Amino acid sequence: MANTTSAKKATRKIARRTEVNKARRSRMRTFLRKVEEAIASGDKGAATEALKAAQPEIMRAAQKGVVHKNTASRKVSRLAHRVSTLAS
Repeated sequence: MANTTSAKKATRKIARRTEVNKARRSRMRTFLRKVEEAIASGDKGAATEALKAAQPEIMRAAQKGVVHKNTASRKVSRLAHRVSTLAS
C-alpha cells in the first residue's frame, strides 16, 4: 500500500486514467465489432460505412495511447482489405 502522500495521489491518478482508458478501449472495440458484423453479413455498403466510422475511432485510441500507433494502423489496414474483398 502507498505510504507517502505523493504515492497516494499517484494511485488516485492511475485509477482515474484507467477508467478513461477502459472507456476508450471499449468504444474502439465496439466500432471494430460493428465492422466485423457488417463483413460477416456480406453487406459491402454497410461494411464500408462501418469502417469509415471506425477508422477515426481506432486512430484516436492510438493517439491517446490506448493502443500502439502501429497496432491501430494494422487493424485499419486489415479491415479495409477485408471490406474491399467483399463482393458487391
